[in-house]
Amino acid sequence: MALKFLGTTSDGGDCPTLYEIEGTDEVLVQGDRETDPEHLVQLRDVKPEETFVRVPRQLLTRFAPRAEPGPLIPFGEAAHYLTDLRHTAWRLETRRGYAADRRSEPWARWQAGQDVAHDEPDAWRRNVAEQTARGVRYGRVRIVDDPPTEGQRFLLTRAPSNVAVGDEVRYLWRSEAEQLGLPDFDFWLVDSRFLLRFRFDAEDNTLGVVVSEDPAEVLAACQARDAAWHHAVPAEQFAEQVASTV
Repeated sequence: MALKFLGTTSDGGDCPTLYEIEGTDEVLVQGDRETDPEHLVQLRDVKPEETFVRVPRQLLTRFAPRAEPGPLIPFGEAAHYLTDLRHTAWRLETRRGYAADRRSEPWARWQAGQDVAHDEPDAWRRNVAEQTARGVRYGRVRIVDDPPTEGQRFLLTRAPSNVAVGDEVRYLWRSEAEQLGLPDFDFWLVDSRFLLRFRFDAEDNTLGVVVSEDPAEVLAACQARDAAWHHAVPAEQFAEQVASTV
């Protein structure tokens, strides 16, 4: 049976590496043979034909085969994840603009030079205020181009209305996000358990989300969250940075 290369975390083409054995549900692992006597005596139920290899945890996290993705569903069908959550909801925003923003009433007022940073809370912000009041934490990191696009500048102007209700908003330059190896797609990570991955068309319209509980996908999202949150800058501070460069 043919082997399908899945990925490697090694340099120079040597091990460790993962392969999928096509036509089966098995994976072949290439790595350094385990030779430590103290470890070998602790292995259980060893058959004569078995051997053991060492591989980094990152290899399995990044490249292990995952569950089949769920169907693409309208965001409205998944919105309950952001109201029924237990402790955290975190969003990564990667796009250069969103069609929903451009169609919104605040966008028209912003284009006319009016204040859109201190609007009364809408339904989304009221939900965030209610959730944070009971101890839930909302946060997001927005990836921004240099210079920021029109859509990114609009959201930066609107950020205080999010922050006011407890939605912690931070910003990260796209060049830094690429250096960190962050995903290039939008998602919500809910309770470090559910991943809601967005899909968009070429005009920035939301097509829907794919919901996943796959441990490898969720773990990768958690790692992306932690890296992005550590390096990102709070919205107010970032706005000052952008203003100083204009």
